[in-house]
Amino acid sequence: MLLAQIAKLYQVEQMANDESMTYEQRSELRKRLAYPIMRGFEKWIVAYHPKAIPGGRMSKALSYTYNLFERLSRYHLDGRYLPDNNLAENAIRPLAVGRKGFLFCGNHESAENAAIMYSLLGCCKACDVNPREWLTDVFSKIALYNNNYELDLADLLPHNWKLSNKCQNFPKDSN
Repeated sequence: MLLAQIAKLYQVEQMANDESMTYEQRSELRKRLAYPIMRGFEKWIVAYHPKAIPGGRMSKALSYTYNLFERLSRYHLDGRYLPDNNLAENAIRPLAVGRKGFLFCGNHESAENAAIMYSLLGCCKACDVNPREWLTDVFSKIALYNNNYELDLADLLPHNWKLSNKCQNFPKDSN
């Protein structure tokens, strides 16, 4: 019963996507179709909770959901909100998987270096920068930055690198 209700909520979202609704239209559709489903879900939690084994997994899950229900159900008020956090979860999944790998880096310094590279490559992804192009360009210029204190290493960070049109404003090597 419960999974069927959740599936209905996602059917409402699919309807909004299929019709390419604006945020306002999506909100109205949710108020009309999704909110009654959610109210029914809330009533089911209240009715089922006394039947669950006190202190058991189901009882804890129902209590947790009921305590958050008001916040969970607010997504119907604004069409910009999503009914879940799948996009955020998918975005951080590579970091979570990598975190386990960092346990086997060999030593603290190696783990720190791996974390720095992971962060820089994550910045490339966030800034829509091709990591291979960025790394190739940065590696070709890093020695010049190391020898010239007038240059700022921050210029080579992915977001700044992209803004400077792939560092075309970089001073030519005098060698």
